[in-house]
Amino acid sequence: MAKAVQKITLSASRDIPFNKLVLSQSNVRRLQSGVSIEDLAEDIARRGLLQSLNVRPVLDAEGAETGQFEIPAGGRRYRALERLVKQKRLSKTASIPCIVRDPKGEISAEEDSLAENVQRVGLHPLDQFRAFKALCAQGAGEEEIAARFFVAPAVVRQRLRLAAVSEKLLEVYAEDGMTLEQLMAFTVTTDHARQEQVWAALQQSYDKEPYLIRRQLTESAVRGSDRRARFVGAEAYEAAGGVILRDLFEDDSGGWFEDVALLDRLATERLAAAAEKVAAEGWKWIEVAVDFRYGHMSHLRQLDGVMIELTPAEQVTFDALTAEQTKLEIEYEGADELPDEVDARLGDIETALAAFENRPVRYEPTEIARAGVFVSIDADGHLDVDRGYVRPEDEPSMPVGGEGPAEGEPLEADGTAPAASDVQRTVITIGGGEPDDDDDGNDAVKSLPERLVSELTAHRTLALRDAVANNPQVALTALLHKLCLDTFQHSAPCACLEASVRHVFFPVQAADLKDSPSAKAVAERHEAWKAELPKDDDALWDWLASFDDTRRAALLAHCVSFGVNALYEKGDRYGGPGVSAHGVQRRIAQADRLARAVGLDMVEAGWRPSVDNYLGRVTKPRILEAVREAKGEQAAQLIDHLKKAEMAKEAERLLDGAGWLPEPLRLVDSVDVSDPSTDTLEELPGFLADSEGQDATTDESEPHPIAAE
Repeated sequence: MAKAVQKITLSASRDIPFNKLVLSQSNVRRLQSGVSIEDLAEDIARRGLLQSLNVRPVLDAEGAETGQFEIPAGGRRYRALERLVKQKRLSKTASIPCIVRDPKGEISAEEDSLAENVQRVGLHPLDQFRAFKALCAQGAGEEEIAARFFVAPAVVRQRLRLAAVSEKLLEVYAEDGMTLEQLMAFTVTTDHARQEQVWAALQQSYDKEPYLIRRQLTESAVRGSDRRARFVGAEAYEAAGGVILRDLFEDDSGGWFEDVALLDRLATERLAAAAEKVAAEGWKWIEVAVDFRYGHMSHLRQLDGVMIELTPAEQVTFDALTAEQTKLEIEYEGADELPDEVDARLGDIETALAAFENRPVRYEPTEIARAGVFVSIDADGHLDVDRGYVRPEDEPSMPVGGEGPAEGEPLEADGTAPAASDVQRTVITIGGGEPDDDDDGNDAVKSLPERLVSELTAHRTLALRDAVANNPQVALTALLHKLCLDTFQHSAPCACLEASVRHVFFPVQAADLKDSPSAKAVAERHEAWKAELPKDDDALWDWLASFDDTRRAALLAHCVSFGVNALYEKGDRYGGPGVSAHGVQRRIAQADRLARAVGLDMVEAGWRPSVDNYLGRVTKPRILEAVREAKGEQAAQLIDHLKKAEMAKEAERLLDGAGWLPEPLRLVDSVDVSDPSTDTLEELPGFLADSEGQDATTDESEPHPIAAE
């Protein structure tokens, strides 16, 4: 006969007046954590007591009940109730729901207290996310939900954003298939299909870091820190229907502007509107672009305008601000940290003084009629209007006698040139970006694309210029080398002294060239010298004559540096009008010698391999070769299974800080430069050779033109 199952008897529940309850010393919770007593009291006041107290009768010395009850489990709830009683929001004799335990039973009060806390299961985060979403669906706003559960509104927004992730991914998270940090990364977009696509792609990768998820979800968007985004502004972009992807869990620097085409259109429209206003000043032409190439105005003559003087009222304001700035700087000179109000005031003063220093420049009307303006966006996202540049074809032509305007040039009745508006309408040109000719090709290790080599050597040329300008001794040697070739190798005779430095421009250049550290250093140094340079020829001679050797050498080095040409270009093998293939080889070899002389290091010069400037422009074997050289075979094997786009991104991360450089940027060992009188060509470096190792120079068996004696 089966043994009867013993039935369980639960402890009875009853309502006990609050003033009959006391805290027990048997409560195992000693450290307070979680929701504060104050917040719990407010929650009880709003919704009542959701969980009964666990109590035991207090016995006297003889074991009889005293009418009082101690609380071994539920002490925080008791303290919250006690707070409400003290605030007179709850009566002292209010009935409190309690579970009354037998004081003489086998289970001790300490065990009851421990079990209540240990057996408690915390709410899964996903359940909380969905609960907040349900409350929101019931009509509760974010602020209201935050107030009900004593959290910041930002926390509620985060939880609601997490609950809005694709249900497929939420199920993966619920089954511990992804971490909370990974789930948070998916919230940067609300496109469920894209979220699922990225997660599926990550299953084939060893790396599922949150930063990689964010990067893949935003790869087609523009960062909020981009000059276009800062110029247009989030408000105008969203008003036009644009969507900004936000990261509620990390600093996103303004988010990601998802509709790039819309952003470009808004930026161009705003630039065009600014150009129309500038056109009213009478300029002959205006070029408009989001960003101009490096050195875009180098071949143009810049007008010498006159800065408009301050009015008496403006001068008084300028003097007062300058005096206040000096006073504050002296007063807080020894302070470790400026008070907030003083720091803010100094910032306001600096902004106001900068406006005085950057006041408009006045140009002659006749000069305006033949000159133009560049309208673009500066690196900080502000409108950049650069006035006063004359193209060579617009330079005024003079008659043989050198007096008056050229024949056919119109004149006013008083003999002056007419205003631009009377003769022509300003021509406004809206420029576009340069097309990218990236060609992936196949997976064979082939020569680097010629355009990429040209871009890389443009970087190297600019860095080499900066290095030469900072090494006057080498600059002097380079100049003397040029002069000696002219003097002792019977170069064509010249009138007086025609030793010159021809400014070399970059017909092919990467988008990041103008923002490179070398470009900024060259530009800053050039502007510093230009600000000192006298305009008058005689004054310039006297100014140079007053220099000591150090200062003269520094200026000479700067001027010589603009003639540095380490550019690769496709040479003409058959003696055409352009540079020959042999000439390009000699140029590169001489550039290597110059680089060794100045100790050029492109890593120190600031070049870093990225998807845009190298890794996305070469084949997969080239990418793997770069990672293998920098990080070893094991690192290369980690990414060799990826598609090219993902491989390039991962390679950029792996190469960060490794100091790796592609061949065109490396400092090569010393080589002999072939004698210019011979036609024998050197073997091309590896990065210029084709995939079969064939040399791309002229074959000896082929006929080639020879100059007549």
